[in-house]
Amino acid sequence: MTLALDAAAQDLLFREARTANAFTDEPVTEEQVQAIYDLVKYAPTAFNQQPLRVVLVRSPEARQRLVGHLMEGNQAKTAAAPLTAILAVDHEFHEELPRLMPFVPDLKDTFFAERPVRERVGSFNATLQAGYFILGVRAAGLAAGPMTGYDADGINKDFFPEGDHAVLTVVNIGRPAENAWFPERLPRLSYDEAVTTV
Repeated sequence: MTLALDAAAQDLLFREARTANAFTDEPVTEEQVQAIYDLVKYAPTAFNQQPLRVVLVRSPEARQRLVGHLMEGNQAKTAAAPLTAILAVDHEFHEELPRLMPFVPDLKDTFFAERPVRERVGSFNATLQAGYFILGVRAAGLAAGPMTGYDADGINKDFFPEGDHAVLTVVNIGRPAENAWFPERLPRLSYDEAVTTV
């Protein structure tokens, strides 16, 4: 069956795209990031909630703070990346729901009134948005290096001291350098290994 995307787009977004570990020094512009966000904001979420928050780490001072919270293996590549984004969930996302879901005006005060519900539902939906964010980076012709090797409590206290946000992943972004990839792509499960029909 033919996919709607042509082969080049399939390669760009999926088959040839890999997690980058090294980048050129070409900067990632504000216009590029805005174009990425304006594309990926259409990711599917329950109740049209928009819990993902993106913190662009551009200043040397903020970069140094972030690097201090990363595992040793992630520090050098993050220090050298043209741009790093902290993708986080906003546990107070429900405050925007009357505007995003105007036909269910009391949603924020009923279903999302309790913080544990917001944390669970918000984290799941923000993670969906984060996946789309990585695809958006690829669609811009850039490479993404998402990481979870960090001290989450440290990042949350340092970058989100008010306590309403929680880091989901840290993503290095830029043009891949020649040595950006591991020598071989790691295997993936086949269709028959991952898909069943009931």
